[in-house]
Amino acid sequence: MGIFIETEIGRLTATLGSAQPFGATVTATGGINFALYSAHGERCVLVLFRRGAAEPLVEITMPPESRMGHVFALHIEGLDPNQIEYAYRVTGPYQPVAGHRFEADRLLLDPFARRVTGRDVWGDESLRGRELRGQIVTDTFDWEGDRPLNLPFQDLVTYEMHVRSFTQHHSSGVQYPGTYAGMIEKVDYLRDLGVNCVELMPIQEFDEFEGLFVNPLTGEELKQYWGYGSIGFFAPKAGFAASAPEYGQVNELKSLIKALHQAGIEVFIDVVFNHTGEGGDGGHTLSFKGIDNRVYYMLSHDGYYHNYSGTGNTFNCNHPVVREFIVDCLRYWVMEYHIDGFRFDLASIFTRDEDGTVLADPPLVAAIAKDPILAHTKIVAEAWDAAGLYQVGSFPNYGRWSEWNGRYRDTVRRFLIGCEGEAGNMVQRLLGSPDMYGGRPTFASVNFINCHDGFTLADLFSYNHKHNEANGEENRDGSNDNNSWNVGVEGPTDEYEVNRLRYRLMRSAFAILMVSQGVPLFHMGDEVGFSKQGNNNTYGQDNELNWFDWNLVKQNTYLLRFCQQMIAFRHRHKILRHIAHLGQDGDDASKISWHGVKAFTPDWSYYSHTLAFMLDGREMETGEYIYVAINMHYKAHVFELPPVPSGGKWRLFCDTGRRSPHDIVVPGQEHVCGGQKEYVVESRSVVILVGR
Repeated sequence: MGIFIETEIGRLTATLGSAQPFGATVTATGGINFALYSAHGERCVLVLFRRGAAEPLVEITMPPESRMGHVFALHIEGLDPNQIEYAYRVTGPYQPVAGHRFEADRLLLDPFARRVTGRDVWGDESLRGRELRGQIVTDTFDWEGDRPLNLPFQDLVTYEMHVRSFTQHHSSGVQYPGTYAGMIEKVDYLRDLGVNCVELMPIQEFDEFEGLFVNPLTGEELKQYWGYGSIGFFAPKAGFAASAPEYGQVNELKSLIKALHQAGIEVFIDVVFNHTGEGGDGGHTLSFKGIDNRVYYMLSHDGYYHNYSGTGNTFNCNHPVVREFIVDCLRYWVMEYHIDGFRFDLASIFTRDEDGTVLADPPLVAAIAKDPILAHTKIVAEAWDAAGLYQVGSFPNYGRWSEWNGRYRDTVRRFLIGCEGEAGNMVQRLLGSPDMYGGRPTFASVNFINCHDGFTLADLFSYNHKHNEANGEENRDGSNDNNSWNVGVEGPTDEYEVNRLRYRLMRSAFAILMVSQGVPLFHMGDEVGFSKQGNNNTYGQDNELNWFDWNLVKQNTYLLRFCQQMIAFRHRHKILRHIAHLGQDGDDASKISWHGVKAFTPDWSYYSHTLAFMLDGREMETGEYIYVAINMHYKAHVFELPPVPSGGKWRLFCDTGRRSPHDIVVPGQEHVCGGQKEYVVESRSVVILVGR
């Protein structure tokens, strides 16, 4: 076969292509191979555009002989890969009851597109509704020897963040607000904070115009802001790049990752393979639906979408072709972008068979864990889905998977606000949850108190109830079970004692997070008391409810300093990052002792609001002991101190009951306590002593 096609840019030559690899690939001859999988499609048309053109350059119907098995493949000579965009039209039956939704006239994005055009400038209304097209990536990038950092998992302190939100606020002072480039200007802030891992909320291409609701308070149409609706899984979000109008988003993102790596900071990305941005029965047809709906989505016997994701559709993750697509995508991000780890949104969907049955040995979960290219990549599951499948502590791990520990969040929050019956549970959470992850490393548990979902750290102690009216869903959306406490006043207040206690609770929460075994994670802005005004589900808010307010860095400098020193303390003391669960049988059993208000007499009873423990770090780093006393009672208690076993003295590192700046010191500069036999721990406070 050889077809000559005359176009305004010259003659193109079309020949039979290669069925592998999928996507658009520049070949050794300088041509481009286009390969598209569609098991149920009957005809495929390749649609080529000149870069930025509204109308197609040419539409080429792939002849029957170009199909090998279920793959349409065509090789085109005569194209400059840097000057074209492409899409497909796939013809087949439109029979929703049978699971087919082919539309012959619909332009479809290649699922393997490495760069996507159509949303090049964030929120540009002229782009609303424009079709998404693929582009071929031929850019070269000088990594200067950069590779994934491969830091020990247990050593990470993770900062969950949103690229646009981090610098979009006018106070950021960066040249290109809301972009990868803008974030590069703030790498020093992250390094000074002490985090050594950032977890980027979704950066795979999505359509910000997907939003369905209007803010009733302002009339503003909301956006798909957080990005949990991916459509171009191989492509970085163009709207997050200052250089996207020139198609530079690939290299701009790589520059950000390289800058973070140079600062010693790993990069995780939050990936959303459980569903796509095409929605359910009334949703858009952008790519997968029109290419092969029956393969890519989980459907009922009569063609309706299973909705285990809560977004209208569920990706058919354990279909062999879809499974291979996901693994290929992960490999690509590791090989091409040097990604260090992935957090998998609603990962329990990965354990469901094509009919929704929960599998004991899910192929996709195993494939990711056992893939040779991903062997050193950190993989973290959000181990639940929107249909009630909750697998925290029981997600199939194959010796690799870690989990967002939702039980850690819930237990610590309840203990912080004074709920009863939590002391015994707190012991488990402080140890890295051996009741859930016994026999596994402590880094199986990713600990968090706050994340993008739910209240911020400041709002956790400012609101009893969510205030989501701005989301346009009459306050029905978002969690009702927040385990929060407003300290007597709902929302902002000028009452001095209320604000003082809120500040104490924020510091106490952060201190507990940093002395817990497992991997700590906190959300952008918590270190400076960022508030979302009680909105616990700001997924659609492209405004100051999500944008990091850099004025807070100066306004709340004492809270920032506290968080910096707590993170530094964790980095200094390896005993806080122990791989095996302390207190279990073996050599590690003696490295921890438990106490209460009486030394060596812990009280884990139902009504207890106090905990204390001592860690023996002599064999691990500085030869120091650590004593932590936690008092979440409404009144102060005198804690009897155990003697420093080595004969040294207790020195004060942190006391959240004290006013700033006297609440914390630089690690290593602790001063001897006035008393060595007892210490008064104020209400709702955490005290940390170092013995040497």
